Amino acid sequence: MTTEGAPKSRLELVMEKLRQQDEAQGITQVTLTDAQREAIATAKKGYEAKVAQRRIMHQTAMMATFDPGAALEREEELRRDLARFEREHEEVLAAIRRGDA
Repeated sequence: MTTEGAPKSRLELVMEKLRQQDEAQGITQVTLTDAQREAIATAKKGYEAKVAQRRIMHQTAMMATFDPGAALEREEELRRDLARFEREHEEVLAAIRRGDA
């Protein structure tokens, strides 16, 4: 029962069970500061801008490519770059959450 005496909703029961599971596994919930939230939002915008720019560059390169082998190379370059951007973005987010950035 909640503090008001009303029965708990199904969502509240599930959330409570998940919190208990997290505690049993040693996982603690961390509340982000406003500065961290702002830094995460800025990092996300930067990541999205890099991805958009790279996709535009890729489209331009593909329009000028007539060789199927070269097209496959451009596709692989795009995949590698997007994977690198994702890794870098996750590292930045982890640093922000730890308070390093």
